[in-house]
Amino acid sequence: MARPPRFDTDQILDAAVRLAASGGPGGVSMSAVAQAIGAPSGSMYHRFAGRTALLAEVWLRTVERFQQGYFASLHSDPDPRPAARAAARHVVAWSRAHPEEAALLLHGPWEFGRADWSEEHTARADSGNQRVYAALGALAESLGATGAQDRDRITLALVDLPLSVVRRHLRAGEPLPPHAEDLAEECAAALLPKAAG
Repeated sequence: MARPPRFDTDQILDAAVRLAASGGPGGVSMSAVAQAIGAPSGSMYHRFAGRTALLAEVWLRTVERFQQGYFASLHSDPDPRPAARAAARHVVAWSRAHPEEAALLLHGPWEFGRADWSEEHTARADSGNQRVYAALGALAESLGATGAQDRDRITLALVDLPLSVVRRHLRAGEPLPPHAEDLAEECAAALLPKAAG
């Protein structure tokens, strides 16, 4: 009977996240991750075909975990305005709860080797992105935001500005201030299209 592996995939990816958060994507290698968890370097290749596959999984697991909560926020209220404010808050609150993962996501998929990802990894990434844009589009429509400028306003309110609240502090190695969620929500509310009537 085969022995169960000492390290599961999540333990490996957790170590890779820590390395990426501290040293960027360049700090993530098969040998560095193996050393971080005390595993033989060769054992890494039983889980991942190579460094490219490892980087893809690190990125995708992180962004998919973020998106799960983001989608829940966007659907948290039948009224699109509170749902939009909740989504803006989620960006900050998730980053506060998961600072290493948030620091990792500041780099973007291309720095994690997206150009060389397998078709399966690329399809997962594209599917997640399409779900985000579809959800934002549905929210914009429910707010009566039908023009290109209004749709850009929604993206600015619910993606770009909350990320900017997070980015400045994470890049400086500082904790997020206690009021960061409130700022993100207030900015989002101010940018949403005015209610009719």
